[in-house]
Amino acid sequence: MRDTAFPPPIIRTSASTPALAPVPRALLIAAAAVVVIAGMRAAAPVLLPAALALFLAILNLPLLRWLTKRVPAVVAIVIVVLANVGVLSFLLLVLSRTLTEFVNTLPTYLLRLQDLVLSVLRELERRGLVIPPDVRADLVNPTAVLDVARTTVRGIMSVLATALLVLIILIFMLAEASGIPAKIRLAVGRTDFDIGRYARIVDEVQRFLGIKTLISLVTGCLVGVWVWMLGIDFPLLWGLVAYLLNYIPAIGSVIASIPAILLALVQFGVSHAILVACGYLAVNVGMGNLLEPHLMGRRLGLSALVVVLSLIFWGWVLGPVGMFLSVPLTVMAKIMLENTDEFRWVAVLLDSARPASVAPEPARPAIADPALVQGRETL
Repeated sequence: MRDTAFPPPIIRTSASTPALAPVPRALLIAAAAVVVIAGMRAAAPVLLPAALALFLAILNLPLLRWLTKRVPAVVAIVIVVLANVGVLSFLLLVLSRTLTEFVNTLPTYLLRLQDLVLSVLRELERRGLVIPPDVRADLVNPTAVLDVARTTVRGIMSVLATALLVLIILIFMLAEASGIPAKIRLAVGRTDFDIGRYARIVDEVQRFLGIKTLISLVTGCLVGVWVWMLGIDFPLLWGLVAYLLNYIPAIGSVIASIPAILLALVQFGVSHAILVACGYLAVNVGMGNLLEPHLMGRRLGLSALVVVLSLIFWGWVLGPVGMFLSVPLTVMAKIMLENTDEFRWVAVLLDSARPASVAPEPARPAIADPALVQGRETL
């Protein structure tokens, strides 16, 4: 006989269309998300150049549109690509030279840092603080710092080595940009299909990247000038590092300040290190907390918690470069979710705006007991 004690978890939304119950449906969506994320992490070497090229293409769209109105499309694409090649070549040249010179002189700085640490340890021991020998050996060992610096330089160079692949993908993306709206309408089978949601994604990401690039450029210039005025070595390097790491939200500016502060400490002492730290603090507070929110307004609408979690998530999925792309990728996902009925609630959770207080439902009249009503009618 057929067991009817545990019916299958299916809810019929209509006479002919069955639907899964909420819990199995949620589990199915979660399982699909896990598979997609695992696939993205495995395909990061392929996805990363494509993502970088995509955001470069979005950033270059205004220039491409302006040039297309004045010159043929092919000429406009060539001009845009050559402009990107020029900027990337300048960054590669300056960064490679300054990094090479810095790595060559790094052992000298490490010896000075070692002497400084030894003097601090001797002062602490003179005041009665007992330092274990293993901790002392780790603190005065410059090999670990040198290995970290070399690993960081190799990582930066490996990322910059993908610039050629990014430029190739960028050329094809710019060539296809003008025909994307027609392709979307053809794909959905409607010539009057509204692509406003896709245009909004492009506009939001374009606005974010444009403002972030401007803020990062000003931040790098101010930092470079400040450390140059204080006499710190390699001011151009610290300006470039501040410019690049400013794209990483929350922690990028802090990470950019650490090597410059340590170098100031080694070169001139505590007073210069404090001055460098104060300069970084003033620049980052002024740019990140005052000017950037004023320019961006509330258009991105990501809460601070979401920004930090997206930084961790995209850094885990795509590697260190994923941290640079964490905010625009999350903005794209949020806008896509806002335009769906089923997952709009996820976009609400990602938004930084506080929801308006929900008015309480009016109190429903109490339902009288049928037995009491019948008794009253009898009386």
